[in-house]
Formats: sequence, structure tokens, C-alpha cells
Amino acid sequence: MTREDQQVEVVREPDVIEAEEPIKQQARRVALRSADGFLAFGLGSGLLTRAPGTMGTLVAVPIWIAVSLLGISHFWFLLATFLAGVWLCGRVARALGLEDYGGIVWDEMVGYWFVMSFLPLGWAWMVAAFVLFRSFDILKPWPISLLEREFSGGFGIMIDDIGAAIYAVIVLKFIHHMLQG
Repeated sequence: MTREDQQVEVVREPDVIEAEEPIKQQARRVALRSADGFLAFGLGSGLLTRAPGTMGTLVAVPIWIAVSLLGISHFWFLLATFLAGVWLCGRVARALGLEDYGGIVWDEMVGYWFVMSFLPLGWAWMVAAFVLFRSFDILKPWPISLLEREFSGGFGIMIDDIGAAIYAVIVLKFIHHMLQG
């Protein structure tokens, strides 16, 4: 590599950083200036630059505890939050001009709630659900990867997390069944 090539690389690197800044600023504006943005960004947790999906899932934990302790119907809560998520995530993705921006974490929240709806309320189950759901969501084994590729818009953003949640439920229900004898 010649000295001129090295200079070209140094010049290109700041351009990449500058190109990323506008989307982060736009995401911050959408998340903090609109109710749909605030919800889609997981009450702002999706604005964190490190592991926004994990941060969004962390925010989902106390919300699930409250839903369970208040006796809210899990079925209706999940149906309402999934349908709201299709609309919210689609609307915010269009506002950002990106198909599935990482800071949109409502889908992770609903995915976690889906897993927990099949388990007893307890710290061990909440931690296990968190770890397994995030693992399947990150790894995206087949057919989750297919769901992510085949669907777009708000439904596409939401459906792969439901797929990851289903995998986590299968594993955790098996463990729950084994523990109960």
C-alpha cells in the first residue's frame, strides 16, 4: 500500500462517521418528540448506542411484572402490543427512511412479553426468558432468518421477534415440564 493509498483511507474514514451521525440525530428527534417514536424506541432505551435490543428487552421486564401483578389479560395485552407494534414500528421506520433501524426496540419488548406469557412469574424464569429470547433474536436460526427477509414494514419488524420468542418458549416449556416431573 502506497502512502497515497493510506491518505485516501484516512480521508474516507471520517466520511463514514459523518454519514452515521445524521441518522442518530434523526432517531433521537423521532424518539423524543413523538409518542409513537418514544414507544417504538422502547421508552428511549433504543437510543443507547450499545446493544439497543438488549436495553429494550431490559425495559420490558418491569413492564411485564406490572402487567402480571395488575392481573391484565396476557392474551389481550400481547394482541394489543403486537398490533400497536406493527403500526408504531412501521411508522417510525418510514420516518427514519430505514427498514429496520436497530434502535426500534418495541419488537424486542413484545417478544419478551410473549415468552413470559407462557411462564410463571419469577426471577429465574424472567432471566432465562431474557437470555434465551435475546439469543434466538440475535442468532436468528431458520426460519426466523426467513421471516426477517420475507416480510417488510412494521409486520416484518415484529414477526422475527415473535419467531425468536416461540423458540424460547419451546425450550423453556420443556425445561419447566422437566422440572415439574
